[in-house]
Amino acid sequence: MAQVTEIPEKITPEELKMMIEPADQASVEAAKRRWMSVAKPLFSLGKLEDAVIRMAGMKRTAEYDLEKKGLIIMCADNGVVEEGVTQTGQEVTAIVADNFTKKAASVAIMSEIAGADLFPVDIGMAVDVPSVTKTSQKIAYGTKNLAKEPAMTREEAWNAILVGIRMAGDLKAQGYDILATGEMGIGNTTSSSAVAAVLLNRPVEEVTGKGAGLSSEGLEKKIGAIKRGISLHKPDPDDALDVLAKVGGLDIAGLAGVFLGGALYHVPVVIDGFISAVSALTALRMVPAAGDYMMPSHVSKEPAGQMLLDALGISPFLTCDMCLGEGSGAVAVFPLLEMGLSVYRRMSTFEETKIEKYEVLK
Repeated sequence: MAQVTEIPEKITPEELKMMIEPADQASVEAAKRRWMSVAKPLFSLGKLEDAVIRMAGMKRTAEYDLEKKGLIIMCADNGVVEEGVTQTGQEVTAIVADNFTKKAASVAIMSEIAGADLFPVDIGMAVDVPSVTKTSQKIAYGTKNLAKEPAMTREEAWNAILVGIRMAGDLKAQGYDILATGEMGIGNTTSSSAVAAVLLNRPVEEVTGKGAGLSSEGLEKKIGAIKRGISLHKPDPDDALDVLAKVGGLDIAGLAGVFLGGALYHVPVVIDGFISAVSALTALRMVPAAGDYMMPSHVSKEPAGQMLLDALGISPFLTCDMCLGEGSGAVAVFPLLEMGLSVYRRMSTFEETKIEKYEVLK
């Protein structure tokens, strides 16, 4: 069991920001030197080499492994479904959340192949699900309808972030080497599009897609609901917590906390798709140093997918046109990261193989 410093129960955003340190550059340089000595053409594994180097900085050591992998899935409902912005009802959130525990969801099957353990969290579902719900993690029974009133209070948003931070800390204490982020919540592409529009300063139409299969008419309702919410509540783009509280979701807040927790506890956290990337950007805007601990996976098919990655300053490993959510893209990249790390750790050096060392040519 790793020793993890627990954060104070009443910690403030400002105090948390002071606790998070940038990645360790000495470990980054050590990992670069190791790659330069591996007996293969220089830089030939591209982004996989970069990933190994970046994770060394996160972990503060050039010698590490990725044996224990975890996927945190934040589950929450969104009051904005009242506006007819989804194809299905919010009862589906509870059904799928329960299925995570039965290995009956898409990402559960994918995670089994990737060797990742699932940790669904009821941070705000409209009903309790005995297999998932823990009173210590549940902030509310869904958000309010953002088209009519603020989605949640600022305190609720911050408390949801703290749930994510503590979840990351708990898994670090259990020896998890890397975490992935996922979500489940009918209506959450609406709240995510609202947050994205504000944080990216882009028109709602540009960042809003059909989610889980809306019709063109449904998309217009979705855009309209988001516009009303932003116009009514006027979230401050320079205050990510204000944006989150007014037009966001509890799952977004929880995942933002996971990213902040990864930074606090020096654990790489893999971004999934659209909703996860919105959460990552929220965390980045709150604590810029947290960006050092974020890993990409794929680029979502949602309209704002690439915009968000650009804002985060990262490039995807996969371009599969995925938009399933649940953490599916994040766990799909785990095997790639392990492959890159295995070459880094296990392959002989130029000196050991008596092969003339490659040089960087100008």
